[in-house]
Amino acid sequence: MEQAPEMPAELKAPDPAFGAYLDYGPEGVGRIAEMQKWLGGTDLRVGHTYLPGDVWSNIEGAPGFLANWAKWRKARADRLFILNVPMLEDNEGHVPDAVVRAELGKGAEGEYDSHFATLAKRLVDLGAEDTVIVLGWEMNGTTYTHRCEPDPTAWKKYWNRIVTTMRAVPGQKFRFDFAPNRGQDAIAWTECYPGDDVVDILGMDSYDQPPGETFDEQVNEPYGLQDHVNFATEHGKVISYPEWGLFRNGDNPAYMSGMLKWIDKQKPLYSTVTDYCPHGVWLCEENPKSSKIFRSMLYGRGTPPEAEKPPVPPAVPDPTLPSQCDAANLGSWLESWLGKTVCAARHWSTFKR
Repeated sequence: MEQAPEMPAELKAPDPAFGAYLDYGPEGVGRIAEMQKWLGGTDLRVGHTYLPGDVWSNIEGAPGFLANWAKWRKARADRLFILNVPMLEDNEGHVPDAVVRAELGKGAEGEYDSHFATLAKRLVDLGAEDTVIVLGWEMNGTTYTHRCEPDPTAWKKYWNRIVTTMRAVPGQKFRFDFAPNRGQDAIAWTECYPGDDVVDILGMDSYDQPPGETFDEQVNEPYGLQDHVNFATEHGKVISYPEWGLFRNGDNPAYMSGMLKWIDKQKPLYSTVTDYCPHGVWLCEENPKSSKIFRSMLYGRGTPPEAEKPPVPPAVPDPTLPSQCDAANLGSWLESWLGKTVCAARHWSTFKR
């Protein structure tokens, strides 16, 4: 059997960032350090959250929502902040295709540009100007109002408008991540791809669920993990895995091992495991076998850099002591009793004279 091609070395991240989705708000920020301890100090450099898709004011990053994440991001230069951004409000309302088509049409004509300009300005003002924006994720599926299948042409035009609007905000350094579900789903995700000039990262959400019964099937299925790598290579894009984890195939250590080895091999820019039930391995206790594999394979992988320590000031010579020795620290009480500072030789050769 011919070996599947790998991602070219020049598109692999030299130092891939790993993380987990642990909660959308401040609690998620706090749990990062706790999960690091569980993993024996493994450095989790990715913070990942989602903007609520209920109303436009939340898609704009309502005041206060992003402050904790921005503070976490700014604490270290090598961290990545990943933000999933819905393209339409009532995003999980299970609205009919006719409504989706109408909404995508409005977006494509610029009716919703101001919402994304507001979000971009808020991120820049918070100091999170280099946020990775996972825009309109899983667009090839049926779950979200921002799905592509009802009108792929309008969807792609709308994506272009959003990216152009957010890039126009002074100070921004955003990267935009196009992240479909693994597999064909409702539409081939390649039919929704909006163009190389408005995509920086080619992501894929890959949960352990049919049609891939085994991990090898998930790699080789149409529009699966290997097709994703091939497409990214053809378009000169780095890859990511914004969401991955267990799902309909249950507690599956073979999937967990396979996915972690795949991530090691392909070296995406970043990956974030979804860590709540039924997907997770730390907060979720439903998957003990997979949790054991996950922890053993990632335990102690790199450690966060230590906080900078203040420099130790050089010792000041005591002018009352001979030049060959330093003051011995015997404690204030004993020195007071002796009535003097005791000389400690710098070198054993001092005693030979």
